[in-house]
Amino acid sequence: MLSESQLAVIKQTVPILQEHGETLTRHFYQRMFRENPEVLAFFNPAHQHAGTQQRALAGAICAYAQHIETPEVLADAVELIAQKHASLQILAEHYPIVGANLLAAIQEVLGEGATDAVIDAWGAAYGVLADILIAREEQIYADQQKAHGWKGFKRFVVARREAASDNIVSFYLRPEDGEPLHAALPGQYLTLRVAPDGSEPVMRNYSLSGQPDPDLYRISVKKEEGNGAEQPAGVVSAYLHEQIGEGDVVELAPPCGEFTLQPAPADDIPLVLIAGGVGITPLMAMLHGALAQQAGREVILIQCARNGAEQPFVEELNSLKGMHDNLRTHVRLSEARAGDEGFDSEGFVDGALLDELVGNRRAQYYFCGPAPMMRMVNQLLVSRGVDDADIHFEFFGPKEDMAA
Repeated sequence: MLSESQLAVIKQTVPILQEHGETLTRHFYQRMFRENPEVLAFFNPAHQHAGTQQRALAGAICAYAQHIETPEVLADAVELIAQKHASLQILAEHYPIVGANLLAAIQEVLGEGATDAVIDAWGAAYGVLADILIAREEQIYADQQKAHGWKGFKRFVVARREAASDNIVSFYLRPEDGEPLHAALPGQYLTLRVAPDGSEPVMRNYSLSGQPDPDLYRISVKKEEGNGAEQPAGVVSAYLHEQIGEGDVVELAPPCGEFTLQPAPADDIPLVLIAGGVGITPLMAMLHGALAQQAGREVILIQCARNGAEQPFVEELNSLKGMHDNLRTHVRLSEARAGDEGFDSEGFVDGALLDELVGNRRAQYYFCGPAPMMRMVNQLLVSRGVDDADIHFEFFGPKEDMAA
């Protein structure tokens, strides 16, 4: 519980955080990785390099400071963070490391502005937030161990691998011990742990992309080629594409994630899934889930890809259309090539397409894909007056970047 004086100090620091937030978080990460290199495995270097991790943390700190007296407003953000932490197996013992480095970074960046009162208030505020997250994460860990779940990382065998497109490969993963699988919610992801070329183990999150199966999980991984210094190639995705085949073993943590298919408000409210590139992976799981669990509900899938070669799950989607009269798909290519077949239109998602497929009906929208596409779709839905409760997305980085 924060005192009145501590609350006042936290609120007074909001303008300072808004001005210096990214400088502070950048310094914080540099300091923590230097002083506590044991935490490096929890972080994706590509996100650090791009600055998205720093911006996300700066935004989270500012939001926490602004709502310090009404933390319930941040319930969705807390759930997102807790799920991500649980996916990486972050434990209560890691929180003091973060707290010590955060307070030290505040002192080093703010200098004379980091008075004893400021450090005391932020130390107390961090403790309150840490307690909230630790409690929620312990609950997630407990739930993961129910009904064929497990704790920590478990060995899985690659039962099958197959190309989903020219740049995406699907891996079908079976528990090495032969036990049944913990049921995942459509939209959740797994954390995969591997040691490329004998290096230190690294972790990456990959969405489950298949229909529920008591024996197998499916993930579908795009090989991230990179484009030079600004965007380095993906170390783990390249390792999976080039070196992991049938019979190989990887380690998985239990399913996590808050971006999940919600119950239909009513049967006459369509479900609209808008996918860009490999962003279709969580939406494929949602598509399978909706067709199985929400029979009779109209489901509209808008699949965006650069060209036909990079359009994943073509045969699977055609098969689903043949089995379900309530499923309608529309494939839109942004850079269609001569010889591309089976697509419906060219360009990007726009109002005219939504007018054609949805009209002025209320619908629930779920979307995932490259950041520019997601910003465009989000702005489009907002401009059409779609209620916030009907807009669902998975986006890495500060949420305010969706409006950029």
